[in-house]
Amino acid sequence: MAAGEQQPQQQQISASSTSSGRLVTPFWKEKYERDARRYWDIFYKRHEDRFFKDRHYLDKEWGKYFEVGCGAGNTIFPLISTYPDIFVHACDFSPRAVDLVKKHKDYRPDRVNAFACDITSEQLTENVQPSSVDVVTMNGGRVLFRDYAFGDLAQERLMSKGQQISENFYVRGDGTRAYYFSNEYLMDLFSTCGFTVEEICVHNKQVENRSLDLVMNRNWIQATFILGSAGLQGPNGQHDSHTCEDEKDKLTANASQEKSTSEEIDLSEDFNNMFGTSHNLDEAQVLRIKAKGHDFEIKMLTKEHQHTCKLTGLMLWESAQFMCSVLAENPSILAGKRVLELGCGSAGICSMVAATVAQFVVATDGDAESLDLLRENTASNLEPDLLKKILIRKLFWGDKDDLKAVRELSSDGTGFDCIIGTDVTYNPDAIFPLFKTARELISNKDSDAALILCYIQRRVDEDSILSTAMAQGFRLVDKWINGIHESNGIISSWFCGNDVCSSFRNATLSILYFQV
Repeated sequence: MAAGEQQPQQQQISASSTSSGRLVTPFWKEKYERDARRYWDIFYKRHEDRFFKDRHYLDKEWGKYFEVGCGAGNTIFPLISTYPDIFVHACDFSPRAVDLVKKHKDYRPDRVNAFACDITSEQLTENVQPSSVDVVTMNGGRVLFRDYAFGDLAQERLMSKGQQISENFYVRGDGTRAYYFSNEYLMDLFSTCGFTVEEICVHNKQVENRSLDLVMNRNWIQATFILGSAGLQGPNGQHDSHTCEDEKDKLTANASQEKSTSEEIDLSEDFNNMFGTSHNLDEAQVLRIKAKGHDFEIKMLTKEHQHTCKLTGLMLWESAQFMCSVLAENPSILAGKRVLELGCGSAGICSMVAATVAQFVVATDGDAESLDLLRENTASNLEPDLLKKILIRKLFWGDKDDLKAVRELSSDGTGFDCIIGTDVTYNPDAIFPLFKTARELISNKDSDAALILCYIQRRVDEDSILSTAMAQGFRLVDKWINGIHESNGIISSWFCGNDVCSSFRNATLSILYFQV
């Protein structure tokens, strides 16, 4: 590094107590509750015992214990290797996790009693004989607690993706759920059951990932509770809850993701799971989509995965189905035109309908996995003559090389006559690059060239969309908001003589029609 040159400042990620997440719908909330055990079984089927780090901190701070939520044994086996004279009863919600414990090379039934149990509804005494567990009553009946704390990086990641079930309660990217505890909530929870706190603190770690240029704050809460005994109190009579300042050291996670030499850090989620791509296509299904004169069989993930998949393009959203029907009922919208679809995902149903009447179609998305599935879907649904009219290309919005390559496909390089986007306005950070990309690629010679967006309002309001569009040189010609049009304009004419609207009456869909 040259003298005087400043090193780039790393992006720091932390959770904000003032941010709020979009709640999952009651349907999904009930589903994740009902199928909680199944999601944990799937989790352990995929990861076995490789996901969680071994909990070596236990042999330093807590000796004999009974473990609830043993997982795949990352706590059990480091402990019994240190204390050869203890016997551990270990249960977990997931039967598959218990199977992994029993398959561990160090598992011995004379040392470990592992069994599946939902402690919220099932009795532990069915697997643990009365008066047989000294470790539960150890030293006056202590409960040892360690879990995620409020403000952890993972909480904000889940919050920003709209995966909040209730306050501080979230569904992860694989369907399993996580709660992020505050000191106050945890103490209140135990006090209502007759416990008092002996000690409680929040451990903080700053994890640096040099390859991603990120500094991430990880927090977890640790506490000891006593049944029917006075806990540790401060001078004002309040329980002593504190943050362990001596824990605020840094752990470097380099590009090769080497295993940490620090045995105190508990990342629980690896970097690939946090920031990587999804590989759930083994759970893909074939959906049959019908529109006027069209019958598609589309391979993709179902909406069951909407809160658990990192790639939204692997699913088919209501806006794409709605716009597909609109285009099928109104072929004049795209007839003879050069058409570009932005963020088409893996289904491509709008592009396939467009191919039947347009001069040609360029279907684009920024994700390679979605594009691979898109090629598979178009190949299996279109005849060779129509398949030749669809070009599938990668387009990461704002990328200069991608923009240049796609623009060159518009025959004379002057841009496209019609650009379509369905459900591409859900991410606030993507609105500016979306309109900047559309402005670069729309025809600069055809005064009738149009940008048509169809969406369900999620995290971005209409005013933000319109102001960004105007800043990029677009003017709003017509709008149809939540099924309501203010005049007999271009969009309302698309619904004359058909029942497209009634078919989607349960979805609050909107369409914006722009020109430059």
